[in-house]
Amino acid sequence: MMRTTLSVIKADIGSLAGHHTVHPDTMAVANKVLAEAKRTGIIVDYYITHVGDDLELIMTHTRGALDTKVHETAWNAFKEAARIARDLGLYAAGQDLLSDSFSGNVKGLGPGVAEMEFEERQSEPVAIFMADKTEPGAFNLPVYKMFADPFNTAGLVIDPALHGGFKFDVLDVYEGEGVTLNTPDELYDLLALIGTVGRYVIRRVWRRQDDLLASTVSIERLNLIAGKYVGKDDPVLVVRLQHGLPALGEVLEAFSFPHLVAGWMRGSHYGPLMPVSQRDARATRFDGPPRLIGLGFNIKNARLVGPSDLFDDPAFDGARKQAVEITDYMRRHGPFMPHRLEPAEMEYTTLSLVLEKLKDRFKREEDVAKAKQSIYSKESNE
Repeated sequence: MMRTTLSVIKADIGSLAGHHTVHPDTMAVANKVLAEAKRTGIIVDYYITHVGDDLELIMTHTRGALDTKVHETAWNAFKEAARIARDLGLYAAGQDLLSDSFSGNVKGLGPGVAEMEFEERQSEPVAIFMADKTEPGAFNLPVYKMFADPFNTAGLVIDPALHGGFKFDVLDVYEGEGVTLNTPDELYDLLALIGTVGRYVIRRVWRRQDDLLASTVSIERLNLIAGKYVGKDDPVLVVRLQHGLPALGEVLEAFSFPHLVAGWMRGSHYGPLMPVSQRDARATRFDGPPRLIGLGFNIKNARLVGPSDLFDDPAFDGARKQAVEITDYMRRHGPFMPHRLEPAEMEYTTLSLVLEKLKDRFKREEDVAKAKQSIYSKESNE
């Protein structure tokens, strides 16, 4: 049986009026590249969108994950889009393209990648979530809720196909090592890791009873690749739905709470992850707040049917209102923690340049005391 691959690859290639939104001309040139790849049979189908300043390429094909030709197609689309961005004088043109040359696949070159290969079920519904101004760990809480929290996902209790639980593949992004944990057996062990969202990231989820791949997350950390702050990672999440997996409504329920995530302005602040419709996928207030869009598709014979704009619904107005209230509250902290990130995360931002300038002006307290004592002694002798 033919196996279908769904590849979602994103990059910030330059944006209009600051880190705000993708220019339509860059999307148009990317469309030409993907249309040619479809014509020549490299990919079967595609859809192009954006969230904030990130260009998102959604592609289906039958070539498997990490395929060189598919990744080269995405790379060429981003390079062409970055070229147009430079011609238009857009801000941060080519920001996520950390190399001038392609080397087999885009992993390690800057773009974020979420791919899954599977045998299509009779009906193959999927949801694709794309975030701007945050990091891969932002999906830890909602993915946990989708696949492990019975208060979120009723099917974990009442559907025998979900009742056996799921396997979570968790990556330590600093050490490059992963561990697989089973739920519900190892639920507490899982939470012990994924609560540290900046280090431990859920990258894949399988159904335990048959190892059916259910979800995948892009896990690229740009600062760890580049060794400095070059923009936040802006992750993507792919979730298969229904037929022994969480229903669409259960998956969407995980985003009804706008939880705090790292990123926002200059990648240096905590703020609420706000679920919005495609038309509202622009980074505005304080370059945010962090935005999330969701698109729903069916896949048939590797062709995309859809999409549906999943958050274009008044049912999420309450979540958006709460996100605005959280935004007001967090912003009133200004440059103080907990709005600003903790020191370990700030090491990769431009704050390190300010601290470097002040480094030589710091004095040990005992040295200051000795200097003062010397002055007092000299004045007494006089």
